[in-house]
Amino acid sequence: MTAINRHTTRQAKDAPMSKRGTTIMATKLLKQTAAASLTAALSLGATNAWAQEGAARTAAATVPHDLSAMGMFLNADGVVKAVILGLLAASVVTWTILLAKGLELRAARGRLQGSLDTLDDAPSLDVAASQLTGEADALALAFARAASAERALSAGLPAEGVKERVVLRLERLEAKARRAIVRGTGVLATIGATAPFVGLFGTVWGIMNSFIGISKTQTTSLAVVAPGIAEALLATATGLVAAIPAVVVYNVFARKVDGYRVLLADVSAGVLRLVSRDLDREQAGVAQVRSRAAE
Repeated sequence: MTAINRHTTRQAKDAPMSKRGTTIMATKLLKQTAAASLTAALSLGATNAWAQEGAARTAAATVPHDLSAMGMFLNADGVVKAVILGLLAASVVTWTILLAKGLELRAARGRLQGSLDTLDDAPSLDVAASQLTGEADALALAFARAASAERALSAGLPAEGVKERVVLRLERLEAKARRAIVRGTGVLATIGATAPFVGLFGTVWGIMNSFIGISKTQTTSLAVVAPGIAEALLATATGLVAAIPAVVVYNVFARKVDGYRVLLADVSAGVLRLVSRDLDREQAGVAQVRSRAAE
């Protein structure tokens, strides 16, 4: 009995020690699990950070760093390049027309002024036609010849009818000369009206490329968005560079052409004045002959 009691007492003492060991083991296991979870989380965070850094480096590598006008053009989309080249070509056309038409108008005004002086000093249409012999007087000579031709065709007819028909011929010659001098200036109006909208198309395309770049890189970094916006603004600026001079040059030519039309009208009036003088002289001569015959 004594041995049995001792064994029972030992078991009773060992039972709390066994429970304490189990608790310690569970605590260690929990600590190890938490440490492993923390290590895995840190590793995953580092991996994501490296991935984002790699993506940012890739995006930075693909983004052009040269934001000069030439650099933006060379790195622009094909559509934006085509828009910019088209607008630059339109600008070249504008300056070419300015140079060519400016010289043409200046020379034409000078020729008409010289011919007008000759018509003012001539006593008759035949004398004026004989004096308008130079190449500079070709237009005024055409006016004089048209009037002479109508006089020859209307010989013996009333003077008022002759004058009306001469006026009709001269009006047709004036219209022909006006059409010739304004030929090519309509292109300026077209460029001035359409160039801003063409530049706006390049702007829209550049902004659209910016949004596509954002979706591909999955980042809103300014380094990704800036090139597309810069390309868009470059297209807009090119459109304005092409449109503004075209509008200004067109308005300048409109005023100069109005002055040219005034000179044309003066030449036509000078020819008509000579025709009227010749007709009155003829009528006066006929009246004198009749009066002498009556005597």
